[in-house]
Amino acid sequence: MSIATYTPETFPHRWLPAEVAFKTWEQIEPYYQQLLERPIASPEELEEWLKDVGELNAAVSQEGSQRYIAMTCQTDDPQREAAHLAFVRDIEPKLKPYLNQLRNRYLDSPHRSGLPPERYHVFDRAQENRRRLYREANIPRETELAELGQTYQKTIGSMTVTFRGEEKTLAQMAPYLEETDRALRQEVWEMVSRRRLEDRDTLDSLFDRMITLREEIAREAEFPDYVSYAYASRERFDYGPEQAEAFQAAIESEVVPLARALQEKRRTVMGLESLRPWDLAVDPKGRAPLRPFSDADRLAEGAAQIFRKVDEDLGAQFSFMHKQSLLDLANRKGKAPGGYQANLEDDRLPFIFMNAVGVDGDLRTVLHEGGHAFHTLAARGEPLAEYRDAPIEFCEVASMSMELLGAPELTVFYSEADAKRSVRELLEGIVLILPWIATVDAFQHWIYRNPGHSRDDRRAAWNQLMDRFGGQIDWSGYEEIRSSSWHRQLHIFLYPFYYIEYGIAQLGALQVWRRSRTDRKAAVSAYRSALALGGSRPLPELFEAAGATFDFSAATIAPLMNDIGEELERLGDA
Repeated sequence: MSIATYTPETFPHRWLPAEVAFKTWEQIEPYYQQLLERPIASPEELEEWLKDVGELNAAVSQEGSQRYIAMTCQTDDPQREAAHLAFVRDIEPKLKPYLNQLRNRYLDSPHRSGLPPERYHVFDRAQENRRRLYREANIPRETELAELGQTYQKTIGSMTVTFRGEEKTLAQMAPYLEETDRALRQEVWEMVSRRRLEDRDTLDSLFDRMITLREEIAREAEFPDYVSYAYASRERFDYGPEQAEAFQAAIESEVVPLARALQEKRRTVMGLESLRPWDLAVDPKGRAPLRPFSDADRLAEGAAQIFRKVDEDLGAQFSFMHKQSLLDLANRKGKAPGGYQANLEDDRLPFIFMNAVGVDGDLRTVLHEGGHAFHTLAARGEPLAEYRDAPIEFCEVASMSMELLGAPELTVFYSEADAKRSVRELLEGIVLILPWIATVDAFQHWIYRNPGHSRDDRRAAWNQLMDRFGGQIDWSGYEEIRSSSWHRQLHIFLYPFYYIEYGIAQLGALQVWRRSRTDRKAAVSAYRSALALGGSRPLPELFEAAGATFDFSAATIAPLMNDIGEELERLGDA
């Protein structure tokens, strides 16, 4: 049988020159001026104008994305840092007024009423919302926030420890937390945690300034508080703070008990008086850690095999990305933390960034980011640039579903027994991450509903939430570390209120997975069809297209937890 290959369609510029350089604002500005001055005499001309606006925005966006990618791939390279900051400081602030003028021109056009409302409903409500949010006076504040975000990335990326005579990044220390030697795990955990604590005051000061700027932005835009501003800026048209609080309550009632039961079982199997923070990643039965690969090329090749087993076309797409150097998977000193998939908007291609060190969790990360990449590729034929991006809550369905759909194929990396171990860790991880998501979401609501709070107030609020949603972990003697453990969650610093999306999406992904357990082909087909919609439908309709219900109440969560419980039973003592 021949293996499918993927050759993506190209999308040449319709209006811009085939080769255009957007390195400086002077090169960019004339094109925005042309669009503002172009006559528009009919709905058809308005629609063509919109496509050209999207083409220009995509080209400029790609310039910014490429600089961001380069910077995060090596945060200690001064030239990359300078290029990224030049875009943030010299291009983005000058771009925003033009984007606002173009938005106003569209919204105020007499020909807008001639466009089909069912096609433009989602687009229109987003444009109207962005006009409501826009204030020119906020541009310097937004620029400063972007610079502070860069400082956070650089601070975290530069954290290293000396272990056994070698300098190691904190990510490179993570595998040692899976070692069966408990004294070693404690030593490593303490070393990493104390290194983080060294920068506690720096990170707290950084965050204090971020809070001040965000509150100023909300006031300038005439919102009563930053919570309401953040919900509007995240374009949460289909749910609000009340639903978020209902989500938190449902996690507390339906998930926390299962999470605590899993941890109690871990404590019992390990024969411990209490679970300590360094006891959470090791195999409870004392088996050697899962080590699925030794280098990033093996990770990429194996991931492509898994994707092919899920769907031949998806595997071909990932192989194409590997060949085209659209992956940077390995951890190294100076690399920014975490993982992401970025869009190269002009080329309509994805780029995957992660920090692989050879642990089991790296497999989930590459499957996760692969799901995002397939979303980008599925929607790339959409002519309206705005619709090539979906709401984050559904983007994460794309990624989290792929973690679950790919799980039955982990024998690409493992023996049958080890593959079952990995699947068990995935499912238990979902149960354990949902309370963390609720903690982070509730914490952000507390932060911005309590203006003027002190750092001690913030630590106390965090500890209360850890008590509410946390597991059976004994932190005695490490209370100071626990109080600042939120520092490692970059979303709190860089993307305020962006975290509940993972919880909402996880519920959607679990519904895709539930269907795949009885009809895998239909589940994958619906999943791919939903990805192809991009952002052209409201959020509940995107969920529906994937075979899921957009609901995150206890009524939806409880049966999904039952499904996980059943699957864990089926896996037995893996």
